[in-house]
Amino acid sequence: MAKVVLVDDEVTMVQLVTELLRAQGHEVFPFTNGVAAAGALEGIGPELVITDLYLDKTGAYGLEILKKARALPSPATVILITAFGSIETAVEAMKQGAYDYLEKPFKVDELRLCIQRALSYNEAVSENIYLRKQLRRKYHFDQIIGTAPAMQQVLKMIERVADTESTILIRGESGTGKELVAKALHFNSRRQNAPFIPINCSALPESLLESELFGHRKGAFTGAFMDKKGLFEAADGGSVFLDEVGSMSPMLQSRLLRVLQEREVRRVGDTAFFTVNVRVLAATNEALEKRLKDGTFREDLYYRLNVITIALPPLRERKEDIPLLVSHFLRQRPLSPTGAPCRITRQAVEVLGAHDWPGNVRELENALERACALCEGGLICVADLPPAFQHYAKTGNGETVFEMKDGVLAPAPPSVSGPAKPLVPVAEAVPASEAAAQGPQLSLKAHLREQELAYINRALAESGGDKEKAAALLGVSLATLYRKLSEDEG
Repeated sequence: MAKVVLVDDEVTMVQLVTELLRAQGHEVFPFTNGVAAAGALEGIGPELVITDLYLDKTGAYGLEILKKARALPSPATVILITAFGSIETAVEAMKQGAYDYLEKPFKVDELRLCIQRALSYNEAVSENIYLRKQLRRKYHFDQIIGTAPAMQQVLKMIERVADTESTILIRGESGTGKELVAKALHFNSRRQNAPFIPINCSALPESLLESELFGHRKGAFTGAFMDKKGLFEAADGGSVFLDEVGSMSPMLQSRLLRVLQEREVRRVGDTAFFTVNVRVLAATNEALEKRLKDGTFREDLYYRLNVITIALPPLRERKEDIPLLVSHFLRQRPLSPTGAPCRITRQAVEVLGAHDWPGNVRELENALERACALCEGGLICVADLPPAFQHYAKTGNGETVFEMKDGVLAPAPPSVSGPAKPLVPVAEAVPASEAAAQGPQLSLKAHLREQELAYINRALAESGGDKEKAAALLGVSLATLYRKLSEDEG
């Protein structure tokens, strides 16, 4: 329930409304003196203020209370009540930020409904503020992970240009995080409280993309049953993110050029232009210069888009960031039985570092999501990584467990790491020529089973035959150990 400050110089009115509010479970602070009420606002921190406009019939002191209530660190919603209503006072009250305006005498149900609407509005505003803070935090610069020199240059550039009005072209391979950079630019700019609207220009055919971007009038084409706002109109005051802008048709390129040059938009089927205030952030995973040469991309549009360029490096050129990215993604996936982030072995991290990552950061995120879903006991080993990664592994003395400490990967204590325990050890690589000469002595399945069983027996020997301890050493459940031991029986 809410904290409510009630101000009226009529004692009977104060008593009546106080009883009504307390019956609904609200915490009420009643006042019959406007000066005292105004002085107490900051200490109380109310969500709602209900005040008479003319207190003691000496003047519009209710407007002073309104101003103070709206100036609080968390502005209160205000309802003004008066017996001396007029259009002028109502307009002035609304200009000063009042939520509603009631004239005496009013019905109890009318006041109850007004209070309910005001508190719902206040809750929606508070939630909106909270969500925007969360968005700003989510897309703050430090959420873009990377300490490699190339990524540090990108971060410096983002900080420098985020609050400008310049059009920005973000270049990078698929999966490098172009939309994340676009959101960081928007949510750290003066436009942060206005819409951010992304659209993938390659995902829609030309006719639909035109309607999505610029809107249409009713009857402009078959199926246009009503007027529709385009994304540029809907994002007025904010930012539009055009992903894969290089895939736009020549006709749409000319229309986009007008938006950038004149800040004007015309709906499909309309003759009138209207002004929009949007910042355009564009992205491409291809070299637009090639499209310029073959004539499929307008040169004038290219120069309009390419005011400021941010080039994102592929993951293969900043592999030193892989442990940081692994830490980041594992923090987001608390899938271990205890609800804590998954742990990962050092050998698994080394295998991730050996891959070339054609799919970049998105591919890494997907590989870790798969590993988290398949791993035993919340511990990611090499065997839990996609099959294509297995040939990177080298023979070692087992896998040292890494776990999250203060948000980063660090070696776990020896009691957690235990002895070597990959469920399916990866054999030492044999030169291709030697392998061809020798030929396989067993099927791959039989060879892996033989290695697995030998390793399980070693764990049993180290634990003195105690299967529960052996399962703990192997990092698997007791049920899994029994199943592995019984696979060859019968």
